[in-house]
Amino acid sequence: MKIEVWSDYVCPFCYIGKRKLENALNTFEHKDQVEVVYRSFQLDPDAPKNATEDTISALAKKYGMSYDQAVEMTNNVVAQAKEVGLDYDFSKMKRTNTQDAHRLTHFAAEHGKDQQITEKLLSAYFLESKHIGDHDQLVAIAEEVGLDTEKAREVLTSDQYTEEMTADIQKAAQIGVSGVPFFVLENKYAISGAQPDEVFTQALEKVWAETNQSPLVNVGGQGNACTDDSCDI
Repeated sequence: MKIEVWSDYVCPFCYIGKRKLENALNTFEHKDQVEVVYRSFQLDPDAPKNATEDTISALAKKYGMSYDQAVEMTNNVVAQAKEVGLDYDFSKMKRTNTQDAHRLTHFAAEHGKDQQITEKLLSAYFLESKHIGDHDQLVAIAEEVGLDTEKAREVLTSDQYTEEMTADIQKAAQIGVSGVPFFVLENKYAISGAQPDEVFTQALEKVWAETNQSPLVNVGGQGNACTDDSCDI
């Protein structure tokens, strides 16, 4: 079974959704026969690489709310993250453009390290408050997963893997992905947002039993997700 996951490294629900999928897979008897492929998606492709505005202020401005309302919104996300063992602190997160992180992921995929670097990048941004748009930080993360640092830096200082990243984004548009995380199981069923563990479990069982018998169907309705102009809580 193949599961494609569209996500962005600055999307809080993407990390939460990743954990929920992993929880479901840990109880799935056919786990060893499931391939998970992470696809690129950018919530804000025009975001600056070196943002000067703090994350909470930026969220308040983006969603047209007061600073206090933005704090309340992020507190709700923090609570959801804690439910899956993730400790978010929005006040320390370093906003950035994720294009280079996505290109680095495609480089890592060619060396069988996409799973490892996806986890490292999400952890770096949400748990370690690292600047994942900074090339030195990205090279260090590449080294952590066993990639050649010289080649990683060469990728980052060029436009390599831009086409691969763009292809992921275009495919997302073709199948109607407007927010992330978005999970497609065996090109047949879709799960939108960070749904409860049981939704993933039910989808895994259903797809395993009914592979290639029907078109793409959204399983479980709409869960929490971020789009380019809103973030549902």
